Amino acid sequence: MIGKIDKTSQLEMFRIPIKHFIKEGHELVLLSKKIDWDQLEESLDPFYCKDNGRPGIPIRTIAGIILLRRMFDGSDESVLGRWAENPYWQYFCGEVYFRHEPPLTGQS
Repeated sequence: MIGKIDKTSQLEMFRIPIKHFIKEGHELVLLSKKIDWDQLEESLDPFYCKDNGRPGIPIRTIAGIILLRRMFDGSDESVLGRWAENPYWQYFCGEVYFRHEPPLTGQS
C-alpha cells in the first residue's frame, strides 16, 4: 500500500544473527565448519523437488536434523521439541537467525 510502512522489514534490522551469541569453540560450531554443506546439497539436489507442493525445506536443514538425531540418539519429535531451546542446533542446521518454531513438524 502507498503510504503504509512495513513494520516487519524495519524490525529485521534489530535481529541478531545466531553466530553473534554462540561460542565459536562449541563442538557443533566446529563440526558445522568441517562439513562440506555445498557438496552435500549438490549431491542430494537431483532427488529434491523444489516446485511441487509447499515450499521445500533446505537440504542442509533436513541433513542437519538427521545428524542431530543420530548424534544425540533422539527421535524426530525430540529434536524438533528441543529446537527452540538450542541455538547451537539451529546454527548447525544452517539457520541465520534464531527461530522459536521448528523448521518442520513431526507430522507427515
